[in-house]
Amino acid sequence: MMRVTLSHCGGMNFAAAAGDGPRVQLSGATDIGGDGTGPRPMEMVLMGLGGCSGIDVLSILNKARLTVTAFDIDIEAERASQTPAVFTRIHLHYRLRGEALDRRKVTRAVALSMEKYCSVTRMLEKTAAISYEVSIDGDGDNAGDGDGDNIAAANANRAST
Repeated sequence: MMRVTLSHCGGMNFAAAAGDGPRVQLSGATDIGGDGTGPRPMEMVLMGLGGCSGIDVLSILNKARLTVTAFDIDIEAERASQTPAVFTRIHLHYRLRGEALDRRKVTRAVALSMEKYCSVTRMLEKTAAISYEVSIDGDGDNAGDGDGDNIAAANANRAST
């Protein structure tokens, strides 16, 4: 069983910890009393999505013996205009650099994460249309031309919105 504890830090701010792990600061928007010392809770959800998928992708690429030297995931999201303001659209842009990265293997790793392994994706796709793209910059013949080959892997709208 997972367990997380949040402690109020004044205003609309909390410190959260999972077990005995490090504490993470969360803050509400400044217009409701947050002080900006940490991300907002919904931003943390997006961070969880990126972290979950990023770990999947690295694990798959490591098993394929591919060397990743840099890996960033940019995430943009839109929310419903009415309360509860759930996510309605989420787009992830995976940007990888490495030694002779095989474009097919990288794209497949991202697809496996997004379509099979990432638990956070499974939860969020119930309200949000989730899409993604992959850019590969690097050395080697299969890595693209260094200009960030975009491989659009538009994930079908699996949300029931």
